[in-house]
Amino acid sequence: MTSNRFSIFETLSGIELASASATRWGGTVGVGFEYGFTPNWSFGVEYNHLFMGDSNNSFANVNRFTAAFVNNRITQDVDMVTLRLNYRFGGYGAPIAARY
Repeated sequence: MTSNRFSIFETLSGIELASASATRWGGTVGVGFEYGFTPNWSFGVEYNHLFMGDSNNSFANVNRFTAAFVNNRITQDVDMVTLRLNYRFGGYGAPIAARY
């Protein structure tokens, strides 16, 4: 899910002339790799591609003559790369389980 806000500003004064917002749902596909280089430390990298599809934006506060020029269709796909460094508390091996 992504939430987007689009605004049109007047250049000289900075006044917002029109705005639009949209929340869209989409799909994700990704791949990742993690490597433990000591008993407690690991490094990971992950890539995700988000398919967010198309969206028609209708700006508020726009008169009917300029609406044809500012209302638009936006396609949005997102590519994300995550790098991480992890520390695991508790030492080496599996967790301790009580035995009776």
